[in-house]
Amino acid sequence: MSDSTPAAPVVLDVWCELQCPDCHHALTDVRALRARYGDRLDIRLRHFPLEKHKHAYAAAQAAEEAVSQGSGWPYIEAVLARTGDLGDRGEKLLVEVAGELGLDAEEFDTALIDGRHMLIVDADQAEGKAIGVTGTPTYVIGGERLDGGRSQDGLRERIEEIADRLLAEQG
Repeated sequence: MSDSTPAAPVVLDVWCELQCPDCHHALTDVRALRARYGDRLDIRLRHFPLEKHKHAYAAAQAAEEAVSQGSGWPYIEAVLARTGDLGDRGEKLLVEVAGELGLDAEEFDTALIDGRHMLIVDADQAEGKAIGVTGTPTYVIGGERLDGGRSQDGLRERIEEIADRLLAEQG
């Protein structure tokens, strides 16, 4: 019998915006990191809606409703796959994607009207601003901020280096 408890996963915060084409491209890296590390890396989506994208704030709220219904990442990935459609169709698309995934689309519509997830989105955005996030995607791991923006080149490798180091330090 061992008294040791499993090490806590390393946390990777991904500051993201669901109408952002660069975040859509970053999804490939997020999937690869999830496949490589599994439960050892806790990948957390953090909201950073940009003013230039009209439907980003509603999309962030919808993502939180998806989390509350138990399908956060599948919903986030489905919306990111349709960033162009989101720009054209807005909240109608957000509710439609929920229905396609078998979620309670009526509850999504209600959540977007009553704003029940606004505080989470606002808190993420405020924290992002406080640590210097200016665009998306931005990654934070082990206290280091890595800005994605226009180029993802080399970012996944850098995240892996940091994650490997942090995991090795845990024992």
